[in-house]
This record gives sequence, C-alpha cells and structure tokens, in this order.
Amino acid sequence: MKITQAIKMAFSAIAGNKMRAFLTMLGIIIGVLSVTLLISIVQGATGALTKEIEGIGGNKIMGSIYRYDGAFLQPEELLALEEEESIAYVAPEVTDSFISANAQGNSAEVDILAVTDRTALVDHLQLDKGRFISKSDDEARLYVAVIGAGVADALFGHRDVIGYTITLYDRSFRVIGVLVEKGRFSMDSNDENVYIPISIGMRLTSSSGVSEFSVVSSSMETSRDAMAAIDRFLAGRIKSYRLYDGDFDKGYYLFNMGDILSAFRKIENIMSMVLGGIAGISLLVGGIGIMNIMLVSVTERTREIGIRKAIGAQHTDIMIQFLVEAMTISLTGGIIGMLLASILLSIIGDIIKITLSLSLPVAALAIIFSISIGMIFGIYPANKAAKLRPIDALRYE
Repeated sequence: MKITQAIKMAFSAIAGNKMRAFLTMLGIIIGVLSVTLLISIVQGATGALTKEIEGIGGNKIMGSIYRYDGAFLQPEELLALEEEESIAYVAPEVTDSFISANAQGNSAEVDILAVTDRTALVDHLQLDKGRFISKSDDEARLYVAVIGAGVADALFGHRDVIGYTITLYDRSFRVIGVLVEKGRFSMDSNDENVYIPISIGMRLTSSSGVSEFSVVSSSMETSRDAMAAIDRFLAGRIKSYRLYDGDFDKGYYLFNMGDILSAFRKIENIMSMVLGGIAGISLLVGGIGIMNIMLVSVTERTREIGIRKAIGAQHTDIMIQFLVEAMTISLTGGIIGMLLASILLSIIGDIIKITLSLSLPVAALAIIFSISIGMIFGIYPANKAAKLRPIDALRYE
C-alpha cells in the first residue's frame, strides 16, 4: 500500500467520526500545548533576565573592600589594573545613599556615585542629553553632575536641564548630562542616581580611599584571568585577618557577573527539562487515549479488515493503514496544540511585558513527540488488526 493512499484512508476514517477523533486528539492537544507553553515561558523569562545581565555587563567584575584599618586604595592605584592584558577598564567609585538633592524649590532623595570617566564605559551608561563626567572634570575638581531621568523629573519636571544647578551637600552642582530612562524595575536602573567627579565625592564624603570598584575584562573568555589578576593585586595591598573560628578573611570580595549568566543558563535547562517532563505526562495520557480509540476502531472495522484481506491486502498493508491513522490523529493534535500555544504566548507576553515566542527547536520537538506518540501507541492496535484471520473477520457481526 502506498503511503499517500494510507493517509487518504486515515483522513477518511477521521472525517467519518469527527467528534470521536477530536476527543482523542484532545489529550495530544493539551500535552503539546502544555509542553510548548511552559518551555517557551521559561526560555522567554530567562532570556529577558539574561539580556538584563548582559546589559549590565556579562564580563563585568565587581569588587568591594570591607577592611577599613588603613588599607585604603586610591583611584590611581586601581587604574593601574588596566595594564593587565585581561582587563579593559577599571572604574573606582565612592557611593553615598539617601542624600537630599534640591533644585527650584523641589527636593528628592538620591544616591550619589562619585566616579571617573571610565564608569560610562564599564556600566554601559547611555546619555539622553549632554555628556558624562570627563577626566578633566575630575582633575580640575569641578562641581558638575550627571543625573538620572527620575531625578530630572522630580527636581525640574522636565529633562532639558543642561546648565541648570542642583544642590548637594550644601554645594551647587552644574548639570552637564541626563541619562536615558531605564525604569525602576530594571536591574541596572540609574534613574535615581547622581554622578559626580570622584575627587569631589571623596572630599565631600570625607573618604580616605576607594572601597568599591568595577572592572570589565577584555572579553568573556578572559574574565577568569581578570579575576585572578585583581585577586593578586588586592592580596598584595589588603592584609587578611584571622576570624573567630581560626580561618582567614581576605578583607575584600570579588563577584563575576558572568557567573550569574552561567547560573541562569543552567537553571533554564533544568527548568525546561522538569516542566517539559511534567507536561509530557499529558502526552502519555493522550497516547493511551489514541491506543484505546484505535482498539475500538479495529473492533468496529473487523469486517472491513476481513474484506480487504480477502481481496489481497497483505499484513503490512493493514498495519500501515491503522498506524498511519494513529499518527495522523496524533500529529494533527500536535499541530493544533502548537498553534494554540503560539496564540497564548503572544497574549501572555503582552501581559507580562516579555517577548515570548515558540522557538523552532521547541516546535520541532513537539512535532517529533506527537509523531512518536502516535507511532508507539498505534503499533499494538495496528498489529492486532493485521493479525486478524480473513475467515474470522468476515464472520464477525
């Protein structure tokens, strides 16, 4: 029997029992819908988080010195790290939180970041208006500031504020730049931040040195080498101390943003496998439903099978006929499930503001599973039909 003939007969049998065929497909539809929906949501959510982290800098390393017994580092010392081949930029900073900023009779609570010109490169800062703090601003100890979009809105009610002044620490700062709005829910939001030259920030906060800094490695591949170089650099300048339990503490902490990316990718794989396995149970239930209906169909069409065998149909012809019918039901259900999943992903994505779509690998996996379920659970009924003796089949009432 030709495959095309078997497919035509399969669709003819399905069309003859539309409601029963649909109810049989329902298990496959729900199974494929569940698998594709859950895996796509996990991939979409992880992709959004990964994009946020990459926006911050996947090859970014953050350092914090928490031992304050005279082991302070000056910005110039940290900048020497840029001589390392594995390190592209170093951005020392001094931070001060919950500082009152005032302008035109308005006030806002802001976070102050005293930085160098490197910070714009390390933190991927984007300017909406004006410019960022330059090396000359820092060397000349100018009272200039770059403000976040939220600060501009709170103090001035608009963002065309280049040349305006704001008051910080009872000093007037001239606004030279306004950052692009990120939104308060962004992982790297700087809407409520004010950036000033590090020389001014250290003076106003009475800081003897720098305790926090960020480093960008020359590439993702060299981030480990960069971590090792920073560790060697700090170990030679920060004296470790003994803890109560006898262990030694370095007195500083390093964190590689690339580790978060790796962790998210591992979580994505694990979640996809777990949720896919749970949803896959629905496919097994659908497969059992197909087997059950195909057994009923074999019983109902016993006489038809006998007639076909009597006029020359072979064992393989009968088996292919019923196997193709089972696979057709399963594949059709899988396609309907994928279409429904695509529609739901679009709706859910609009609601939670994340781009969700059915990826090609997930769609291919769903199709393969649908065909496999139809084949596996269709073999037994098809084999049972093929083994019927023509004489017994013709006598069946």
